[in-house]
Amino acid sequence: MSGTAVWLIAAVLVQGTIVFVLAVLLYQARIPLVVRGRVRIPDVALNREAWPDWSRQVANAFSNQFELPVLFYVAALLSLHLAPTLSDAVLAWLFVVSRGVHAFIHVTTNHVVRRFSAYVAGAVILAVWWLVLSARLLIAATAGGVA
Repeated sequence: MSGTAVWLIAAVLVQGTIVFVLAVLLYQARIPLVVRGRVRIPDVALNREAWPDWSRQVANAFSNQFELPVLFYVAALLSLHLAPTLSDAVLAWLFVVSRGVHAFIHVTTNHVVRRFSAYVAGAVILAVWWLVLSARLLIAATAGGVA
């Protein structure tokens, strides 16, 4: 396995770690509320409104990790299939950093403009990566390298 592949896989693992950290924060926010009787399970079974703001804030940060990052995981797999380049690894890490910043803002200040800026940065990075991968695939196909 190439060093570039290792760096790309490491980025994927860090992105996954962000999800697990947010899951732990979510459990820490919600379980005590239910155990102490501050939130009743029937009240939140179909509607999130009964959860306090902090809990919903963390839940939104957690849920958001299943939006753009899905395309990140696909890009990483495509990159690994096509033999990852340094640009793939750099773009992957830039995306993961943007997601980490986005999640941090989401669960701390929740400053919407800053959070949105981090989201857009990640979306742009991911779009660039998709364009790079698309170009590589097109070049490989026209060169006869893809069946």
